[in-house]
Amino acid sequence: MGDGRSLSEVNASVAIPKAKGWRRVLAFLGPAYLVSVGYMDPGNWATDIAGGSAFGYQLIWVLLMSNLMAVLLQSLSARLGIVRGLDLAQASRHTYPAMVNIPLYVLAEVAIAACDLAEVIGMAIGLNLLFGLPVIWGVLISGLDTILVLLLMNKGMRVMEVLIISIVSLIGLSFLAEMFIVQPDAGDVLKGFVPSELNSEALYIAIGIIGATVMPHNLYLHSSLVQTRRFEQSSKGMREAIRFNFFDTTIALNIAFLVNAAILILAAAAFHTAGHYDVAEIEQAHELLGELFGPLAPTLFAVALIGAGQSSTITGTLAGQIVMEGYLNLRIRPWLRRLITRLLAIVPAIICIHLFGDGSLGQLLVLSQVVLSLQLGFAVVPLIHFTSDRKHMGEFVIKPWVRALAWASALIIIVLNAQLVAQEIGGWLGTPGRHVAWVKWAVIPAVAVAALLLLYITIRPFFSMLRRATRHIDAEVPEFLVEASAKPVRVCIAVDFSGQDERTINAALSQGGKEAEYLLIHITESAAARYLGALTGDREAVDDAKNLSIYTAKLAAAGYRAHALPGHGNPAMAIAAIVNRNKADLLVMGAHGHRGLKDLLLGATVDAVRHKVQIPVLVVK
Repeated sequence: MGDGRSLSEVNASVAIPKAKGWRRVLAFLGPAYLVSVGYMDPGNWATDIAGGSAFGYQLIWVLLMSNLMAVLLQSLSARLGIVRGLDLAQASRHTYPAMVNIPLYVLAEVAIAACDLAEVIGMAIGLNLLFGLPVIWGVLISGLDTILVLLLMNKGMRVMEVLIISIVSLIGLSFLAEMFIVQPDAGDVLKGFVPSELNSEALYIAIGIIGATVMPHNLYLHSSLVQTRRFEQSSKGMREAIRFNFFDTTIALNIAFLVNAAILILAAAAFHTAGHYDVAEIEQAHELLGELFGPLAPTLFAVALIGAGQSSTITGTLAGQIVMEGYLNLRIRPWLRRLITRLLAIVPAIICIHLFGDGSLGQLLVLSQVVLSLQLGFAVVPLIHFTSDRKHMGEFVIKPWVRALAWASALIIIVLNAQLVAQEIGGWLGTPGRHVAWVKWAVIPAVAVAALLLLYITIRPFFSMLRRATRHIDAEVPEFLVEASAKPVRVCIAVDFSGQDERTINAALSQGGKEAEYLLIHITESAAARYLGALTGDREAVDDAKNLSIYTAKLAAAGYRAHALPGHGNPAMAIAAIVNRNKADLLVMGAHGHRGLKDLLLGATVDAVRHKVQIPVLVVK
C-alpha cells in the first residue's frame, strides 16, 4: 500500500516561491501541459484527418465545442485535487461501494488501454514514415517508453514538464509550417465554426473527435498532477492555486485546440478540396502530402506524429498508475505498472497487424477514440458530483451556473454516445450472420449493465447521502484513547550475516529490552533450499544454521532470551511465514541498500514483507 497520496513519489515535490510575481505564477504552470498532450495524441490525428478529408471544414465546430467542454471539465478536475487532496479515482473509492467502484475501475483501465493503443500505433507509424522502420518493430520499440517514464520521474516533475512542453512546441511549430504550405481558405475555415447537422457517418467521426478531445484518463491525471505543487493549505492558498491552474488549463488546452484544428484544416485543404474524401489512414495522408506539396510537408507531418506519440505515452502511463492506486488502493512498483499499461496496448496492436495487416491500424485508431468517448460519462458524472458536494468542497464548491454547464456537457456526451451505440447495434442486427447471436446475448446485456451503472452513479447522489469512507483524508477526526505503550513481548530479527546485522540487532534490543524474547531469522536462498525447503542439506544451509547459532549464543551470554529460526526459499515469503506463525509483536529488518537495477533484479524484500505481515516493521538503515 502507498501512503495514501496520489502519485506519492512526486506529490508536493514542486515548491511555490513565497514572493509574489511571475516566478510564483510560473511555479503553478505545468500540469495542464502534461494533460494537453493527450488532446493532440495520434488518436486525434486519425479522427481529425478522417473528418477533414470527408467533410472539409464542417466539423471544426465539433472541435471547438469539445475544447470548451475540456477546459470546463479539466478545471473541475484540478479543483478536486487542490481542495480535497484526492485524485478522481481516490474520491470514487471513498464515495461509492465496491460493487460500483470495481466496474468503474475496469472501464477506466479500458479507456487507458484504448488511449495507449492510439499512442503506440501513432509512434510506430511515425517511425515508419520517417525512417522506413517496419510498423511491427515500431510497436515493439514503443515498449521502451516505460524506461523513459521511470527515468523522468526520478529526475523530478519539473524535468518531465519541460520535456513535454518542448515536444508540444515542436508539434505546434510543425503544423504552423504546414499551414503556410497548404494555404487554406480563411473564409471556408470560419464557416466551419457554425454548427451543422450530422449524418450517421459524420456522427461517428464527431463522437471520435469528442472522445479524442475530452479524454477520461486526463480527468484522473489532472486531479493528481495539481497535487505536485506544494502550495499553502489554507483558503487563500487553495484559491490562488485554483486560479493559476485555471489559467494553466485554458492556455494549454487552447494550444491543443489550435493543433487539432490545424490537423483538420490541413486534411480539409489538402485532401477534401482536391477530391480525396476517404483519407482515413495516417500513412495515406503522409503520402498524399508528398504528392501535393513536395517532400517538406510529409517530413514535418511525421516528426510531429512521433512527438505526439512520445509525449502522450508518458501521460498515459502516469494515468494508469493513478487509476490503479486510486480505485484499488494497490501500489505496485511504478515500472511494473507502466509495463502493464504498455503491454495492454502493444498486444492488441500486434494481433491486429498480424491478422489484418498494417492497413488496419488507421481504423483501429478511430475505434480507440470512440471507445474513449463511450467511457467518458463514467468519469465525468462522478467528477461533477464530487465538485458539487458542499460538505467536502466547502467554500470551493462549484457555482450553480458552472454546475449547469457541466451537466449540459455530460448530457451532450451521454446522448451522442447512446445514439451511436443504438445506431451500431441496429446495424449489426440488420446484417445477417453468426455475429447476430453474439450481439443479442453478449453485446446488448453488456450495454444494459453499463447503462444501469451510469444511471446509478448519476441519480443516487441526488436522493441519498453517499456512504462515508472508512478511512480517507476527508474523514472526521476519530476518537482514540492514549495509553502507555507496552514493550513488544516477542521480537523477530531478520539477519543476513553482513555488517548491517550489528545495527539491526541493537535496534531490536533497544525496543524490547531484556524482557522480550528474540527470534533470529535467516533465509537460505540457494537453489536447493528453494526446491527442497527444510530438507536441504547443502553447504550454504549448514553454514547459515551455524552462524545463527553463534548469534543466539552471543545474545544469551549477554542475558537475552534468543532463538534461531532458519528459513528456506523466497526471503519475503519465508520471513513473513515465520513472523506470522510465531505471532511476533515486532519485526526488525535491515535495509538491503541496493537501488536501481539491483533492486529490479534482486527484489525489495522489505517492501514485500510489509504487505504480508500484520505487525509493525522497523527498518534499520
